[in-house]
Amino acid sequence: MSRTIPAEPLTADAFAAFGDVLEARGVPDRLINEGLCGRYHDRARLDFGTGRAGLSVFDAVPRALPYDFTLVERHPEGSQAFLPMAAHPFLVIVARDEGGWPGRPRAFLTDGSQGINLLRGTWHGVLTPLHAPGLFAVVDRIGEGANLEEYRYDAPWRVVRTGAA
Repeated sequence: MSRTIPAEPLTADAFAAFGDVLEARGVPDRLINEGLCGRYHDRARLDFGTGRAGLSVFDAVPRALPYDFTLVERHPEGSQAFLPMAAHPFLVIVARDEGGWPGRPRAFLTDGSQGINLLRGTWHGVLTPLHAPGLFAVVDRIGEGANLEEYRYDAPWRVVRTGAA
């Protein structure tokens, strides 16, 4: 039997403990390119232990809500940013660390124009697009040594859409 969590709207305040919401909202920090481009400057807390930042492209299979999962993971050596390459919402699952293990997960639903940056060591679900194509530009750590820890909950969690999400 699965346990249920709602898909909350993704906001910077609600997501702050897990990472950064990457979006172009409000007044840009500066105008560049002869005033024709707004720059929203330095929006992600990129953090890498050893190694370097790398840019990869991921192509994930779309899922649907309700969505059941047991697997979460984290990257102790670096943050991980996901920037959708199509204007479609995607699901973001995160959990606070509780003594080295993930606690109760939370689910966030992007609005189709948002990306995210997960802080180093944040427990999170797998990349979960809700529409094809599931293409994402991903900025994360490239380097030697282990940078992946996985955990499986003993019973599935089910993410459901709410009227507010």
